[in-house]
Amino acid sequence: MPHSDPDPNWPALFRELLEKHSVADAAHDLGHIRRVVANAQRLTLAEGADWAVVMPAAWLHDCVVIPKSSPDRKHASSLAAKQAVAWLSEHPWPHGRLDEIAHAIEAHSFSAGVTPRTLEAKVLQDADRLDALGAIGLARTLMLGAEMKRAFYDPCDPFCEIREPDDAVFTLDHLFCKLLTLEGTMQTESGREEARRRTVFLRDFLSQLQAEIRDDLG
Repeated sequence: MPHSDPDPNWPALFRELLEKHSVADAAHDLGHIRRVVANAQRLTLAEGADWAVVMPAAWLHDCVVIPKSSPDRKHASSLAAKQAVAWLSEHPWPHGRLDEIAHAIEAHSFSAGVTPRTLEAKVLQDADRLDALGAIGLARTLMLGAEMKRAFYDPCDPFCEIREPDDAVFTLDHLFCKLLTLEGTMQTESGREEARRRTVFLRDFLSQLQAEIRDDLG
């Protein structure tokens, strides 16, 4: 099976579908999708995954977006998988593998808790989680926290030293609830290597932030 994209025309189709039909929040815009696609391309080549599954799954993994505050959030990836298969069947996608594409999309989500069964699903899950780490991941977290009108941090205990983190209230707590745990969930070796680098950045940010707000705590 092909490991790289032989057709320069297919991205335009996916962009057209997304621009017409998807509704994104601040952290799940077309820029996020393009970065996940780029991550997926690198991981596909490094891991020997199948382009014909990974690329459509990467482009369409967030074709249905449900707000993070919604109780239906955990169903977003399964709904996106169904929408993606419908689109690919309608056009149609010439390479088939629709069941594998659907599984990769469904398994990418952190909140869905679906275990990836294929290399391609593992690649997509890693590609998506990498965009939650590093400078981009931090920026997305801050953007979404502002959009949802959450406080930046708890002034009494910003770094969750004596309390459980609650990212429904404090934006910074999202690092402790999720982002700092992602390195340990990566499925591929190349994904783990990049996740380690990006997690170091997040820990450095927290150290700098702690130094800057130390006086405010005293």
